[in-house]
Amino acid sequence: MIILHSFWADGSPGAFHVWGEDPALPRKGTPRRGRKPKKPPVLPHPFAADHAALTAALDLAGEPVTVTVLLPATGQDPLPSPECEPGSVVPDRADCVTYRVPAIRLPGTVPVACLADLPSGPGYGATIRFWSEAARFALGLVVRQSFVPGARGWEALIRGEDRDRVARLAGALPPACRFWAAGADGSPPDPAALVTSFLDRAVHTLVTGALRERPLLQKPRGRPRKIVPLGEQWVEVLSGSRDDLAGGAEEVARFYEQLDDWLSPTIAPTPLRACFRLEEPEEESGQWHLTFHLQAADDPGIVIPAGDIWKKRGDVRTSLAQRFEDPQDRLLTDLGRASRIYPVLQSSLTSPRPAGVNLATSEAYAFLGEWTPLLMDSGFGVILPAWWKSAASRPSLHLTAKPAREEEGRLGLATLVSYDWTVALGDKAISPEEFEELASLKIPLVRMHGQWRSIDRDEIKKALKAFTRRYPGGTMTAGELLRIAAGADPGGPAVSDVAAEGWLRGFLDRSGEGGTLEAVPQPAAFSGTLRPYQQRGLSWLSFLARNGCGACLADDMGLGKTVQVIAYLLAEEERGTPATPALLICPMSIVGNWRREFARFAPGLTVAVHHGSARACGDAFARQAAGSDVTITTYPLAARDRDLLASVDWNCIVLDEAQNIKNPSTKQAQAVRSFKAPQRIALTGTPVENRLTELWSIMEFLNPGYLGSFESFHSGFAVPIERYRDPAKTGHLRELIRPFVLRRMKTDRSIIGDLPEKMEMKVFCSLTAEQATLYEAVVQEMLERADEAEGIRRRGIVLGGLTRLKQICDHPALFLHDTAAFEGRSGKIARLLEMLEEVLDAGERALIFTQFAEFGKILEPYIRERFGTAVLYLHGGTPRQKRDEMVQRFQQPGGPPIFLLSLKAGGTGLNLTAANHVFHLDRWWNPAVENQATDRAFRIGQTRDVQVRLMIASGTLEEQIDTLIEDKKALADQIVGKGEDWIGSLSTEQLRDLLTLRRDAVED
Repeated sequence: MIILHSFWADGSPGAFHVWGEDPALPRKGTPRRGRKPKKPPVLPHPFAADHAALTAALDLAGEPVTVTVLLPATGQDPLPSPECEPGSVVPDRADCVTYRVPAIRLPGTVPVACLADLPSGPGYGATIRFWSEAARFALGLVVRQSFVPGARGWEALIRGEDRDRVARLAGALPPACRFWAAGADGSPPDPAALVTSFLDRAVHTLVTGALRERPLLQKPRGRPRKIVPLGEQWVEVLSGSRDDLAGGAEEVARFYEQLDDWLSPTIAPTPLRACFRLEEPEEESGQWHLTFHLQAADDPGIVIPAGDIWKKRGDVRTSLAQRFEDPQDRLLTDLGRASRIYPVLQSSLTSPRPAGVNLATSEAYAFLGEWTPLLMDSGFGVILPAWWKSAASRPSLHLTAKPAREEEGRLGLATLVSYDWTVALGDKAISPEEFEELASLKIPLVRMHGQWRSIDRDEIKKALKAFTRRYPGGTMTAGELLRIAAGADPGGPAVSDVAAEGWLRGFLDRSGEGGTLEAVPQPAAFSGTLRPYQQRGLSWLSFLARNGCGACLADDMGLGKTVQVIAYLLAEEERGTPATPALLICPMSIVGNWRREFARFAPGLTVAVHHGSARACGDAFARQAAGSDVTITTYPLAARDRDLLASVDWNCIVLDEAQNIKNPSTKQAQAVRSFKAPQRIALTGTPVENRLTELWSIMEFLNPGYLGSFESFHSGFAVPIERYRDPAKTGHLRELIRPFVLRRMKTDRSIIGDLPEKMEMKVFCSLTAEQATLYEAVVQEMLERADEAEGIRRRGIVLGGLTRLKQICDHPALFLHDTAAFEGRSGKIARLLEMLEEVLDAGERALIFTQFAEFGKILEPYIRERFGTAVLYLHGGTPRQKRDEMVQRFQQPGGPPIFLLSLKAGGTGLNLTAANHVFHLDRWWNPAVENQATDRAFRIGQTRDVQVRLMIASGTLEEQIDTLIEDKKALADQIVGKGEDWIGSLSTEQLRDLLTLRRDAVED
C-alpha cells in the first residue's frame, strides 16, 4: 500500500502536489561510482511511488511531474516516514538531502472535497492529514460566508477567532510541507503565508465550483471581442473561467490598486474599529439609545465612548493619542462607512461630534434582527443587551405527556401517550389569554417583570400549528416523545422542555445508568457475585425490557458484558417475565466461551449450540429450541438458516459483537433484523467503528424505526456530523441514543474502584476448517508413529507433534510456513484482532506474548498494516541497544500502542507498565513462566488495572490441559507446572484422549 504525502506550492495560481512512498521498494538507492562531484547531485528517491502507482491510488485527474523535496536522510538514503515504516527508530540527528520524486500536480485548484472527507486509517502521511484539516477549515469559512472577492480570485476573510485558528494551523504545519525546493535559494516559505495561500485557493475552488451552475456574467452574443474590459475579466476570474487578467502592465497594476482601495476597508486590519452599543429604556414607552464607541480590534474588552474621544483634554484622550493614530478620524471614517450600510446613522453625522442616535422600539427591533448581522459582517463591533441572544428570554413551547391509557403487559416505543402544551417566557408560564395579548402586539419587544424580552409570536403560532398538525388528536407515540425530548424530531416544531407523568416520567428520568433505577437483586440461581457496576447494568437491562425497548450494552472490554446478560436472563425468569427461550448470535470464535460462561454462572440453564454440519433442522430444531433456555448460533448461520431460526417464538435475542451487523445491507444483518422477539440486546465494545450508519444498523435491530429510515439518518445525521462536524446534530444524536446505550469505561473512577488490580480471563477460540484438518492429520500421524516407537525416540515424536499442534492452533501459516494469505485462517487471530480494536479505540496499550519467534515476525507487519499503527517486536535476536530503545519508546507518552514479544526474550527483565492489557497467544503450561511475562506490565509503577487474557483453542489439547490444570490443581502443580515433558510419558490411548479434536469447536 502506497503512503501518500502532499505539499502546497504557493504562487500564482499555486498548485497542490501529491507524491508517495512505496514500502515494497528497497530502502537504499544504487550507490554512485567514480569521483565525488563538486555539487551534490539531486538523487532519485529510491522508494518513491511512480506515476502509474500514484494515478491508481488517487481518484483525481492531474499532471504527472517530477519535483524535488528536502527530506531527512542517513548518508544518501532517505529515512522512511513513520507511516511507511511504523516502529522504526528515528535518529536524534539526521542530514537533509534533496531528492527527485514523481508527483501528481493539480495546478490552480485544491481537491477540497477529497481532503475534507479523507478517511481514517493507514495510507496517509502527516502532510496530507494536515491539509485535510486545513480543507475542513476552508469549508467552514465558505459555509459561514467568510470570504471576499480578491484581485486574483475569492479569498478567505480571516477575522476574530479565525485568526487564532490560522495561527494554530501555521504552528502545527509539518516540516515536510515547507521543505520542498521552491526556488533557486531553496528557502522554505513562511508557515502562516503558506496556510493563508492554501486557504485562499481552497475557498476560490469551492466558490467557483458553486458558481458553475449560475455564472456571474452572461456570454456576449455575436463574435468574440478582441479586448475584454478588465472589470469583466475580473468577474471571469471570480467565476473560475479565467486564471488572471490580460492587458498592459500599467493598466492591470492600476486596476489592482483601485481594487485594493475598494476592499481595504473590509479586509485591512486596523487597531481600532467603530462599535455600536444598544441601550434599552427603563420605561416601556421610552426611547432606545444606540451609542458610538471605538473598540480595540485585538482586545474587544477595550471600548471607549465617543464622548471621551471628542474631548480635547483628559486621560482617555491622551492615552488614545499615545496608542493609536488619529482615533477621531478613525471614528468618523467608520461612521461614514457604517451609514452606507445602516442609513439611520446618517442623521447623527450632521453633528460635528456624533456620539449616538435615538431609536424607537420598532427601529430597535429592526436593528437587533436586521442591521446587526450586516454591520458585524462588515467588520464593526456591536454590543447588544444580554437578553437578546438568551434562550431564556424567548417564548418556548413546553410539553407535558402522560400515558394515554393504563397499559397491561409490556410497553414500548409504539405505546400511545397524550400531551398538553403551554408557552413559557423565560422561567414563567404564560396563560393562553396572556399569550394572545402578546401575540397581538405589533412590535415583538415587550417589557415584562422589569426586563425587556423578544416575542417571536409568528414562530410560536407556526410551531403550535405544526405541532397539532403533526400529532393530531392530542396523542403521539412514546418514541416520538423521546425524539422531541432529544430535539431531534425531523420536520417537527422546536420544543424546549418535555415533562412526563407515570411510567413515562420514570423512563425519561432514568434512561441511562446515571438515573435512579429500581435495583434488581442478583438472581438466586446466579453462581457468582456481581460487581456493583454489573449490578447496575442488570437493573438497566431489566428496566428497558419492562418498557419494551432494546438495549445496547457497550461497556469497555473486560467489564463483563457476558456476565451481565446471563444474570439478566436469570433475573427475568425469577421475576415471572421469562426472557427464555433466548437466541444468542455471536462470532464462531466465541461460541465456546459463551457455553462455558453459562455452565459456570448459570448451570441451571439448558444451552444448545446450533452449529456444524450435524446441526438440528426442521422439527428436530423446533424441539431442541423449545427444550433449551438458550440457543447459541453464529452470524453466518443466521443468514443461512434464516427461515429456520425465524420459525421459533423467541422471548429474547442477544447479539454479541453486534458490530457484525454494522453493514445494514448484508444478508446476515437483514436476517438478524427479521427475527421477532419482545426483548433485544446488543453487546459491543465499539458501537461505531468507522461510520455512523453502523450505529443506525444496531439501533434498527434494537428499536426498529426509532432513528428513522437509513436514508433520512444518513442525510440528517451522518453527513452533517461526519463531513461538517455539526455540533448541534452531534448533541441531538447523543440525546437520542442515550436512553438505549450504556457504556462504562475502565477510566471511570467509579468503575475502577470496583475492579481488582489484575483480572485474568480465558478466551476460548474456535478453529477454522483448515486448522481442524491440519490438526487431525498431525494427531493421526503422531499417534501412528508414537505407537511404533519407544523410549527417548517416542518422547521426541510426541513433543515434536505437540509443538506442531500448538503452531496449528495459532495459525496454519506458522505450521506450513506459508504467509501468502494470512486473513481468515485462524480463529485465535480473528478474536485477537477484535480485542485489539477495542484496546486501540480506548487509547490503551497491549503486550502480546508468543512462544514462537517466527510467529511474531509474521504477526508484526500484519497487525501494523491492519490497524495502521506502530507495532514493536522484540525477540531473542534483538540487539541489546535496540531492545532498550524499544522499551524506552513504548514507555514514553504517545509511544506505539502494541508491543509483540517472544515469551523467552520478553518474559523477564523488562519494565513495560505503559501497557494494561496482556495477551498470551499460546500457552506455556508453566504458570510461573506466564506470570513472569504478565509481570512486565503488572509491577511497581503500574497505575492502572491490568487485564490478562489467556487464549485457548477450543476442543484441542489446549483446552484439555487447561481443564486438567483447573480441575486438578495439586496434580497440576506437581506435573504440569514443570512444563510439557510429562505429556511424552502418556500412553497412546491417553494421548488420543488428550489430543482428539472435538468437532463442535470448528467453524463451518
